[in-house]
Amino acid sequence: MGATIKDIAELAGVSPATVSRVLSGQSDFYSEKTARRVHRAAKKLGYQKNTSAVELVTKTSKTIAVIVSSTQTNFADQIIDGIQEQAMQKDLNVIILYAGEKNAKLQKRALETVIERSVLGILLVAIDLDPSNDNLLRSANIPFLFLSICFRNHRFPFISSDDFKIGYQATTYLIEKGHVKIGFAAADLESFTGQLRLAGYRRAMDEYQLPTSPDWVSDGDFAYEDGVLAMKQYGEETQLTAVIASSDLAAIGILNQAQAFNVKVPNDLSVVSIDGTYLCNIVRPRITSVTQSFREMGIKGMQTLLGGKLDQFDLLYTGIGITERESAKSHG
Repeated sequence: MGATIKDIAELAGVSPATVSRVLSGQSDFYSEKTARRVHRAAKKLGYQKNTSAVELVTKTSKTIAVIVSSTQTNFADQIIDGIQEQAMQKDLNVIILYAGEKNAKLQKRALETVIERSVLGILLVAIDLDPSNDNLLRSANIPFLFLSICFRNHRFPFISSDDFKIGYQATTYLIEKGHVKIGFAAADLESFTGQLRLAGYRRAMDEYQLPTSPDWVSDGDFAYEDGVLAMKQYGEETQLTAVIASSDLAAIGILNQAQAFNVKVPNDLSVVSIDGTYLCNIVRPRITSVTQSFREMGIKGMQTLLGGKLDQFDLLYTGIGITERESAKSHG
C-alpha cells in the first residue's frame, strides 16, 4: 500500500490539512520551510500524488461530506434525505462518515478522513465535537456547519431546533391537559441540548407554580434503554401522571416498561416524546410528540453551506410543533 497524506503529515510533523495544501499548491497557508519539509517527507516515502486526495476545497470538488454520530436515535435519516435532495439538484455527491458517540478519537479519524479528500464542505449531524478536535476542524479551511445540535456561546455555526422551546412546549402541553406531576426522562443532562430541554421543562413548571422533584428527572442518552430505566426509576406505583421522553426510542422504552408494570398508557400515564419520527406511528398507542423539522434542517444546511456566506452565518432554528396522537390525554 502506498504512502498517504497522513503518513507524510506524521513524518513532517504537520497536520494532514497542511500536507494537502502544500501538495495542491495553496501557498497562502504555510511557510516555505514547512513546504520543504513536506516535500522531503513525500519524496522519502515515495508518495504518488492522488489528485482526488489533494484537491482540498477547490471549485472542482463536487462532494459534500456528512459526519454523523452513532447516537441511538433515528432522526438522522431525515436530515440526510434533505441533504441528498439538495445535492441531487446541484449535481453533487454525498459521502457519509460515522464519528461515534462522544468519542474524540473517532471524531478525529472522521475529520482526518474528510480532510484528506477533495470536499466542497462538511455537514456535521448531531456531533457534539470534543474540544480537542476544534482546531482540526477550524484549520482545515473547509466550509462546515453543524446540524441538529446547538452550542453554548455560539462556538460553531449551527441549524437546529430551539431545545429550550422543545422542553417548554412539551411541558406546557401536558400542563394544559391538567397534569401537575410530570417527569422528564432519558436526556443526556451533561449535553447542552439536554440542559436546554430541562431548563424549558423547569421554566414551564415554575410559570404554572407546579412542584418538581429530582426523582422526576431521569438522566440518559436519548436511547431506548434509557426509557426503560426511567420507567423503572418511576416505579410500578408512580405518582407521575405524565412523562416527557427525550426521543421517540426513549418513549417506546417507557411504553414497554409501563406495560410490564401494568401501567396503562395513556389512562394511567401520558407520554409525550421529542422528535416525532415514523416510530411514533408504528407502536400502540401511537405516541404524541414534539415534532422537529429534520428534513428542513438538511435542506437548509445544504443551502447555507453552498450559499457562500458562512462567515456571516451564526445560527438558525427550524420549526417545532405538537403532533397529537394517542399516548397523552387530559388528566382530572
